[in-house]
Amino acid sequence: MTVPADVSAATAPVLSLPDFIAHWQGHRALTRRVIEAYPEGQLFSFSLGGMRPFGVQATEIHLVDAMTVTAMRTGEWPEPDWTTGPTDKAGLLAAWDAVSAELAEHGPHTDPAFFTRMHALPWGEMPGWVAAIYAVDNGLHHRAQGYVYLRALGIEPPAFYDR
Repeated sequence: MTVPADVSAATAPVLSLPDFIAHWQGHRALTRRVIEAYPEGQLFSFSLGGMRPFGVQATEIHLVDAMTVTAMRTGEWPEPDWTTGPTDKAGLLAAWDAVSAELAEHGPHTDPAFFTRMHALPWGEMPGWVAAIYAVDNGLHHRAQGYVYLRALGIEPPAFYDR
């Protein structure tokens, strides 16, 4: 991820920390409903155009979010093993719920300095607020692919605005 050289933290935040956490949790809840909408046999197998199955993409969202929530709590960015993760819907939903619970418990207590400090992530160095927003953006990107797959399977996805 490329961070523009002139990126800096705003002196007055647009969102409070509780508002940001609620916004992120809303996106996570919607993505969870997308995961739930998949037939068990399609979540980790169905794909289009050579893209990864949505279960694999959702696992990536989970791993990025888990790493980011851990960093918000500890300041450390432990890179996950990208080759492991849940292999069925129940496992993915359980892992998803665990990260949502950790975000709810620890997110509001994040040191505000976390967001202005520079952090070394697997994909580059950036301020904490850029890394946190990246986690949300990554989820949106892959959830959109999940919507396309659901429609291709003849399944109406959850309303995108119902967070």
